[in-house]
Amino acid sequence: MHRRSFIAWAASALAFPGGRAFAVAPAKMTVYKDPNCGCCHEWSKAMAAAGFSVDARDTDDLAAVKARLGVPVDLEGCHTAVVEEYYLEGHVPLEAVQRLLRERPPVRGLAVPGMPPGSLGMGDDQQASFDVYAIPSGTATPYVFMEVRPRKG
Repeated sequence: MHRRSFIAWAASALAFPGGRAFAVAPAKMTVYKDPNCGCCHEWSKAMAAAGFSVDARDTDDLAAVKARLGVPVDLEGCHTAVVEEYYLEGHVPLEAVQRLLRERPPVRGLAVPGMPPGSLGMGDDQQASFDVYAIPSGTATPYVFMEVRPRKG
């Protein structure tokens, strides 16, 4: 194999592992949060550590952000993030975000209502138990997208 052919082959193998292209730039995520909330900061740090380009924006009017995005009041969480065309409400776990971006279901976003103990940013406890809801477009009813349950040891 000639040197140039090998270099071209190696470059294409790195660019298309498993036959699929991967994004060079990290997905951009904007996180709207209360300036005094530590758990929002921890959640944002975890997203950044996972490779997202996080723009954390402090706001004193989270209700306006949630209303603009159409977050159902009964599914509101601590903070609101936007990644690509989706919103992430509350302490949505990394695995759910990755699945959302991989599968791209026809939803407006994901939500973890309230501030469940052990959720990402709230201690990430092995005993966490909560549901992640998908909020479909239109008038369809939200449904459980992912269940988070205690890990069996």
